[in-house]
Amino acid sequence: MDRLQIPYKLAQQIQAIAQTFRKEATPSEAILWDAIRGRKLDRRKFRRQHPIGSFLVDFICFEEMLIVEVDGAIHAEQYEADAERQALLECLGYRVLRLSADRVEHDLPNALAAIREMLSE
Repeated sequence: MDRLQIPYKLAQQIQAIAQTFRKEATPSEAILWDAIRGRKLDRRKFRRQHPIGSFLVDFICFEEMLIVEVDGAIHAEQYEADAERQALLECLGYRVLRLSADRVEHDLPNALAAIREMLSE
């Protein structure tokens, strides 16, 4: 599934971080996960806090090569880094949808509609 090869020790560290992040989801990530887990969204399987090379993505649907990132306030400060990361993921063939945490928390139907739109493309 993963097309980026990284050193084994680094992969282990990233996997440990992913497990921690799964246990300590942000409120917006928990809301979205509850709405899409178990193939609830158009029968698509999503994974959360999944490593791709040295990156950890919030949610991924491998079947559609779709990554969904939930951006909290911190992302305003790291726009350039996020853009570089997204460009690298897109070079690997993934499509990336960025949703604001506010949108997920206060307008979940709209956030799910945005994901559905990407799924239908």
